[in-house]
Amino acid sequence: MPASQHARQLRQRMTDAELLLWRHLRSRRLDGHKFRRQHPIGPYIVDFVHLQARLIIEADGSQHLGNAHDRQRDAWLQAQGYRVLRFWNNDILQHPDTVLAAIWQALPDQTRKDASS
Repeated sequence: MPASQHARQLRQRMTDAELLLWRHLRSRRLDGHKFRRQHPIGPYIVDFVHLQARLIIEADGSQHLGNAHDRQRDAWLQAQGYRVLRFWNNDILQHPDTVLAAIWQALPDQTRKDASS
């Protein structure tokens, strides 16, 4: 299955945590920043990405605890120049403001200035 088709299927089956996070990131709601969801990058599909800032956000459930595939995936994405932030689904659901603040802080200063202009 092509990555674009798989990404489309993932967008249709988002978890509650992903849906909540997307509600805050979509349509430039985080101070004008453009995020994409379930976006293919190389051989992987990331949960959310800010392409200009090269920032990837992953919403993780318990299946990601100590996952060697995630470490390999993150290493590959970092080698491509991306920064990867991972948040547990419970943290997203119970403390969304804290998660959003961490995402905001991870955006490069120049990107923050560009979005608020």
